[in-house]
Amino acid sequence: MNEILEIIGALFVLLGGFFLFLGGLGIFRMPDALTRLQAGTKATTLGGMSLILGVGLMETAWLVKALVIIVFIAFSNPISSHALARANYKRKNFPYFKDNKGVDAYREAYSDEKKEEKS
Repeated sequence: MNEILEIIGALFVLLGGFFLFLGGLGIFRMPDALTRLQAGTKATTLGGMSLILGVGLMETAWLVKALVIIVFIAFSNPISSHALARANYKRKNFPYFKDNKGVDAYREAYSDEKKEEKS
């Protein structure tokens, strides 16, 4: 039974490492801060959770601690990502578009909704 858990744990560690690599690659390749934030957060959440679960499966004495850390990551990563994205938006660091750089797409969509409500 221990050998099976170690093999499954090693696979989760490899999967976590792969997702962490993809997160780093996404941060390197994306054009603006918001898409970098999205790529990094999604991949590192899944990568970190998989890696920690793999360590918990390989070392069964740490499994409960690993599950607590996974729950913490599941709550803290989206909250921190949202805070960073909001700070970026308030700094007027808008998403990149090929046609015209720095367009505030959210404000344009929001102002169109307000115009429709007034009519």
